Amino acid sequence: MKYDYDISFVTINYNGIVDTCELIDSLVNNLRNVTFEIIVVDNASLNSESKKIKEKYPEIEVISSKENLGFAGGNNLALPFVHGRYVMFINNDTFVEKDEFRNLINRIESDSCIGMVCPKIRFSWGKRPIQFAGFTPLSLITLRNKGIGCYEEDKGQYETAHPTPFAHGAAMLVKRDILEKVGPMWEGYFLYYEEMDWSEQITNAGYQIWYEPSCTIFHKESKAVGIGSPTKNYYLTRNRLLFAKRNRKGITRYACYLYLTVVPLLFHAPKYAVTGKFKHACNIVKALKDFYL
Repeated sequence: MKYDYDISFVTINYNGIVDTCELIDSLVNNLRNVTFEIIVVDNASLNSESKKIKEKYPEIEVISSKENLGFAGGNNLALPFVHGRYVMFINNDTFVEKDEFRNLINRIESDSCIGMVCPKIRFSWGKRPIQFAGFTPLSLITLRNKGIGCYEEDKGQYETAHPTPFAHGAAMLVKRDILEKVGPMWEGYFLYYEEMDWSEQITNAGYQIWYEPSCTIFHKESKAVGIGSPTKNYYLTRNRLLFAKRNRKGITRYACYLYLTVVPLLFHAPKYAVTGKFKHACNIVKALKDFYL
């Protein structure tokens, strides 16, 4: 198959036009060693943001959704429009400062077993600590893992590329073969855990996911819903249960259900309630109710 570009960048805009424009500018101003296109999916933003983006950047593809389709749904909406050999799903609240995407392509082309590769991700604030240098495996029952190097100062301690069990949703370079053989991200989560679930499907199909430190993305983090917001609490609570339903079997699945229900209900919700964060507490209860009912 002949491709028109090396990379198709896909990003979602949701009431974040300033961030989206900063991302676009950083790509256009820095990238010279790869051919690329940029596709923006507007997830039903207010104030005609999709129109404003198209007016400012007439050369890019802007897709307007009449409703908010969430993270997976928004990204999937762009797939019929991509023309690149690789698809780079990238958060709109990120930016780049160097021309390093050829390194991601070199990594993914180094082995036919590699289906996805993620760059080093650093927070954009303060001294720009590391956010992602790979992930540890997910615990069997509690469904928790850790980001390698998260919040550490970048002193060059994570400069070796390596396989990682999970991709980071802020920046994922994917082979087009993956989209054809494994399929796109499942849309049932709406927000959070989509890339974790997709990583499981990709790994189960026999592909590897790699961390490649010779490309760095800077991330403003959680601009869409806010850090520690009630919305985030809702989706994390519900989606851990959905992940268990889709990716755990037999007694392990029910052990997950037990843990992921009891801990939020008896510990997290009361903790929020006594500190006056009633919406946080209510959203945990609502998440459990929506999953089981």
